[in-house]
Amino acid sequence: MPLMDLRGQSLRLDPVAMLRRLRGAPLPLRFSAGIWCFSPAASRFHEPYQPARSIEERLALAAELKPDGLAALEAHVPDEISRENLDLWRRFSAETGIRVLTVIPQLFRDAEFEFGSLSSPIEPARRRAIERTIEALELNRDLDTDFMVLWPGIDGVELSYGADIVGQRERFAEGLAEAMEAVPGVRVAFEPKPYEPRGRILFGTTAEGMLLAPMVESRLRHPRNRALLDRGDALLCLNPEIGHVLMGYEDLAMAIAWPLGQGRLAHLHVNSQPLGNYDQDLSVGLISPEQLDGLLLLLRLHGYDGSMGIDINPERLPVETAIRLSMDALRFANERIDAIDHARLIDAWTSPAQHRGTVERILLESYRRAPR
Repeated sequence: MPLMDLRGQSLRLDPVAMLRRLRGAPLPLRFSAGIWCFSPAASRFHEPYQPARSIEERLALAAELKPDGLAALEAHVPDEISRENLDLWRRFSAETGIRVLTVIPQLFRDAEFEFGSLSSPIEPARRRAIERTIEALELNRDLDTDFMVLWPGIDGVELSYGADIVGQRERFAEGLAEAMEAVPGVRVAFEPKPYEPRGRILFGTTAEGMLLAPMVESRLRHPRNRALLDRGDALLCLNPEIGHVLMGYEDLAMAIAWPLGQGRLAHLHVNSQPLGNYDQDLSVGLISPEQLDGLLLLLRLHGYDGSMGIDINPERLPVETAIRLSMDALRFANERIDAIDHARLIDAWTSPAQHRGTVERILLESYRRAPR
């Protein structure tokens, strides 16, 4: 599949063009979900409250959500998808129409990655991480996915004292570039997270994730990669997660505006999160709904056309219920954004001194109206 053209995200619009965009078609909502959501995650505090499910059982449950709007799945290699069970995934997609959106290298769980994966100072461990990243890139290429999500959960520090932080960052960028050169033409969607499981994770905030892009792309030399970059396509993009952004005390719309402004927003992971708390992965729209609305308004304004990846850990809800609730929360937020007075809002943006309180009034009125 050709790379999705993200270049239009970064176009600067005048007020007339803004109004035309906001009055146009609502933000298209396409839903994906992590296959990991369909079986209870491990916890160090309590036993799982739901039974563990095999990949076959998870896929069967995901198939039931197709009529509700689930269009794609995300999976880690080798835990959830691999060459060994690739026929199972292909058969599932053929029978249900639910495609594989991304294959993600699992670089955080194995004991050999104790001191980091792509950033590890231990060369055999780092080499294994590069090999697994290449494996994931190959599966993305073979399955014709949209991109490869990459989350460096185990790459970081607890104590900065004496840590070779610059070396860690450089090794990470070099290792990722090496893998991308081995499988050229596959886009990477990097997912920042400030902490957990490491005390501090490399490239942990949205802005730090943006800084990784030139570090990687400047190292790419393969003719296919260079042709895409020379055309203006980004190969190192972002996959921000709502929970991770809020863990870092970032404002959601302010943070996502960074990759949008440079045509680098490949995908989003969506959930709910108390500000600055541990990573809770609650169903979408349950906490700070005004942040969700601001995000959808921003995405609509910049022509985002990607998927909404549901990444939740519904400990006390059936997963199918939690995913349906999350999809509905996004639909309701989209309806609220569609119903506001867009001309009045843009007037308030462009002439704030003449519209004191207008933005606040529009926000409050949007919650008074029940979604259709």
